[in-house]
Amino acid sequence: MLDKLTYKEKKATRDGFGAGMTQLGRRNKKVVALCADLIGSLKIQTFIDENPERFFQVGIAEANMIGIAAGLATAGKIPYTTTFANFATGRVYDQIRQSIAYSHKNVKICASHAGLTLGEDGATHQILEDIGLMKMLPGMTVINPADYTQTREATIAIAKHVGPVYLRFGRPGWPVFMPKGTFVIGKALKLHSGKDVTIIATGHMVWQAVEATRELEKNGVSVDLINIHTIKPLDESAILRSVKKTGCCVVAEEHQMYGGLGESVAGVLAKRHPAPLEQVAVNDSFGESGKPDQLLKKYGLSPKNIYKSAMKAIKRKKK
Repeated sequence: MLDKLTYKEKKATRDGFGAGMTQLGRRNKKVVALCADLIGSLKIQTFIDENPERFFQVGIAEANMIGIAAGLATAGKIPYTTTFANFATGRVYDQIRQSIAYSHKNVKICASHAGLTLGEDGATHQILEDIGLMKMLPGMTVINPADYTQTREATIAIAKHVGPVYLRFGRPGWPVFMPKGTFVIGKALKLHSGKDVTIIATGHMVWQAVEATRELEKNGVSVDLINIHTIKPLDESAILRSVKKTGCCVVAEEHQMYGGLGESVAGVLAKRHPAPLEQVAVNDSFGESGKPDQLLKKYGLSPKNIYKSAMKAIKRKKK
């Protein structure tokens, strides 16, 4: 399947969210949207234009937005809260825990501008801890799509899921390469089959992993490549099937090494099938201002880093 993973255009994953919201507005009258003064950044203007009575602008008051969303969910609506990932999680963690997760409210927390690829806004806005924060909340589903298409499909799919969801996406233009109609909550996607090493990636790092896989295959290394778009609930069966075949694993994510997908995968392997595992993630550091590609390279999240980690995992397997 690797030869089919190409792209003709780049679109931001946040644009996929906006397109999904437009479709939802036309299909599901229970869906309502709330925004913390970032309509343009979240790409929801068309939803607002078509459904003005189902939109609530709360201003720069994210905690209030979460409280309102919890109330709307209690009344039978399906609220989508929208803001930057840093404000959607870190700023309002108490409100999410107490008003949404604890009572299992049907609220969709939709967060743009996540990770290093936020770029020039710098460390204060480049949250790299949000996946860890959200996955630790009981009952919270955590989704991190790979491209525009997958984000659009995830946005639509979570409306049918009963319970709180954290949907994470990003700012920059990114390759649109995922096949349409393949997104299912909780089900990993096998992108390429191989026998030497498993590479598991999420979000923007899936494309980085595709490029690394091409280079590895050119050099005689057979790769099992998996897109984990749903971090919780984790598709443990897909991970175990792959690692039992290859004997080693690399996990790539645009997040802190601590608390993210890598630790979840490590936990599965430790309990059920111990095997060498390497992580490609930000290593206990804040980000900084810069171009997305420059930051990914500087902080060790490039295809080259995935390639090196795969070779290291294979070497460890042979010891």
